[in-house]
Amino acid sequence: MLFNKSLATFGRYLMLMGRTFSRPERMRMFFKQYIKEMSQLGVDSIGIVLLISFFIGAVICIQIKLNIQSPWMPKFVTGYTTREIMLLEFSSSIMCLILAGKVGSNIASEIGTMRVTQQIDALEIMGVNSANYLILPKVLGMMTMMPFLVCFSIFSGFVGAYATSIIGQVITMDDLTLGLQHDFNEWYVWMGFIKSIFFAFVITSVSAFYGYTVEGGSVEVGRASTDSVVSSSVLILFSDVLLTQLLS
Repeated sequence: MLFNKSLATFGRYLMLMGRTFSRPERMRMFFKQYIKEMSQLGVDSIGIVLLISFFIGAVICIQIKLNIQSPWMPKFVTGYTTREIMLLEFSSSIMCLILAGKVGSNIASEIGTMRVTQQIDALEIMGVNSANYLILPKVLGMMTMMPFLVCFSIFSGFVGAYATSIIGQVITMDDLTLGLQHDFNEWYVWMGFIKSIFFAFVITSVSAFYGYTVEGGSVEVGRASTDSVVSSSVLILFSDVLLTQLLS
């Protein structure tokens, strides 16, 4: 029974995505919405990305320095480990989990409210492809902005690590800089970009699906918002394992 329900839900999701990724009827209107969604979903998320990444970079640096101390281990290991954690997992995967809560719930509640107030039905009556009009700009806008958010996260994390060096005197700036530069692999940055773009698609499409298919009133909209965050988070974690295996 649960398998059949999950299969039916997945089928409805694919059908909605088929309607979403059709050619927009009015390209000028689409680009206007596209720019608007880039601002609302991407630019408005820069603040929380910078704040969280700064403190996470600082905490990682402190924890590595205090808990991995050995006379046989070079001093630059702290900076090297901080860089690898920020590049490989936090700035791409963990940051997308955080954004799933902020962006995903916003999308689900917005579209869900339009559904229960019959605004989507009005668009359908006027002959507008509501899925394409409402969802496609959000998906493409978030996929466009996500690599930039990853860059901001990496930069802010490194600034947080340097703050521990300057303020907390945890590690010297020379040792931290040497560790951040040691054996740098450019592919790790590109791997983070690729993973983040895929995660951005998961966040926006799944959240839009839950909002678009909601039935009932405000209580159901709230439940759909919660379900969208949970489903997006699970799919991000699952796909993170697959993408890491494929790209590594």
